[in-house]
Amino acid sequence: MTEPIASATQRARIEWIDTDAAGIYHNSTVTRLVEATEAALVRERGLDGYFPVAPRVRFEADFEAPLFFGQEVTTTVAVTELGTSSMTFSFEVWGEAFEGAERVLAAKGRYVTVHLDRTGPGRPTSAPWPTDWVQRLRG
Repeated sequence: MTEPIASATQRARIEWIDTDAAGIYHNSTVTRLVEATEAALVRERGLDGYFPVAPRVRFEADFEAPLFFGQEVTTTVAVTELGTSSMTFSFEVWGEAFEGAERVLAAKGRYVTVHLDRTGPGRPTSAPWPTDWVQRLRG
């Protein structure tokens, strides 16, 4: 496995809003956890204005194990490829030890964002990442 270009890790807890009536997390919770960690990564790297110009064009996840209300989780997001106008991320969401059960990989996957030029009239088009963002990511 190659070294990531940039990464961030965050801890959180599965809250009641993240679960169904049985207290087991909704699959959409993974997206929320991943996006929160991605936001931490772009904040740490000073990529101001990133989210309005970097939509996801692909998102895939493998759900490995359930997470439960009250369980702590650790989410890691890593930039694995940085193209001219696209960026590929990988992620892992780990459920920490809980109610006698060991730490477990709950979900893993990858997604791709594309940089958009939204300055012109009409539909935004893909455009190269700003040079300073590339430098900050490569850090």
